Amino acid sequence: MASVVIQSIRWYDEAIMMVRTQITLETELQRRARRRANEIGVSLAEYVRRLVARDLAHLEAKADVARIFDLGGSGGSNIAVSKDSMIGEAFASSRSKSRR
Repeated sequence: MASVVIQSIRWYDEAIMMVRTQITLETELQRRARRRANEIGVSLAEYVRRLVARDLAHLEAKADVARIFDLGGSGGSNIAVSKDSMIGEAFASSRSKSRR
């Protein structure tokens, strides 16, 4: 196993602050990561910072499903209770319109 020390960026009063972080990688994984970092012209630490930032950006971009609930009152209707009859009425109505 190989250890890699990574510094992360934090903004504080318009200055960049770095926090040292240590991770442990399997030797082969570290070798491949170093090779990939060299291919794109960055340090291993910068390569890992970019991967973490990209991964976390994807999490932030996902919509929070909970936001669509409790948007307003239903006015007292409860579709779950009478959904079968509502679907039946809609189906019957569409059939009678198509026969005309």
